[in-house]
Amino acid sequence: MDQALTVGILLSRVRIEEKMLLAELEKRGATVVRFDDRVFTLDLAAPPPEMLACDVMLERCINHLRALYTLKMLGDWGIPVVNTYEVANICGDKILTSAALAKFGVPMPRTIVAYTPESALAACEALGYPVVMKPAVGSWGRLLARVTDRDAAEALLEHKVTLGSFHHGAFYIQEFVEKPGRDIRSFVVGGETICAIYRDSSHWITNTARGGVASNCPVTAEIDALSTASAAAVGGGVVAVDLLESERGLLVNEVNYTMEFRNSIDTTGVDIPGKIIEYVMGVGMEQRARTRGIPAEPEPAVAAAR
Repeated sequence: MDQALTVGILLSRVRIEEKMLLAELEKRGATVVRFDDRVFTLDLAAPPPEMLACDVMLERCINHLRALYTLKMLGDWGIPVVNTYEVANICGDKILTSAALAKFGVPMPRTIVAYTPESALAACEALGYPVVMKPAVGSWGRLLARVTDRDAAEALLEHKVTLGSFHHGAFYIQEFVEKPGRDIRSFVVGGETICAIYRDSSHWITNTARGGVASNCPVTAEIDALSTASAAAVGGGVVAVDLLESERGLLVNEVNYTMEFRNSIDTTGVDIPGKIIEYVMGVGMEQRARTRGIPAEPEPAVAAAR
């Protein structure tokens, strides 16, 4: 009888989502090793044996920088990870995400990148007010601004320059899309759109972390096609895709790589943590087969991600 898979999980703290994922791993008989990013250290010359012993790693860090560096090292050490460093790097940066979507021809709001306040102001004028300014790196709808005129744009750009951090060295400027009081978030696991939700809010920012209310959204052919195309554009794996309903059809706004899903399970009736763990264990089984030199038929979700 084969030994149980050893699944590592990278954590910052155990939230509701992580509790659900851990319960799914236990249900499937996996040997689970937790790695708390507040505690562990990574010696680049001597990979931790307990990490090397894992068949696969699931990343659930809250801090993007910690996730990114750890995933890079794990990948270099030959440890399969969900999601990969490449996916985290693209999805963790809105400019890189938009560039990937544009490269693959995925419809999205018109987006302009600028590097000085003067060129950023010109970009705002070219798009036409209102526009949306976002930090390249950030989550939960924080530091987003809807800019309605030139005076507001000048003031906001001055604030960004004065803050002076690395991430304020580039300006991400996007057309404002009039939404019907909601947006759509779909969940893609291994190339399959497993479910979607509407996020309704009276505010133009509809994140559930900012008070948006979730309800079930049927996965139409258009939602499925755009969601899977977006996931493929950033490298596959386990992602959430944010879509906007517009006069010219659905537009992809963002792709998220360590998404929360607690409010979407009962809403959609889909076992999201079960789907995620099924995919993760499929990646682990494929890795184990490779290391043993056994030709293996991968899990369907793994095959679909290629």
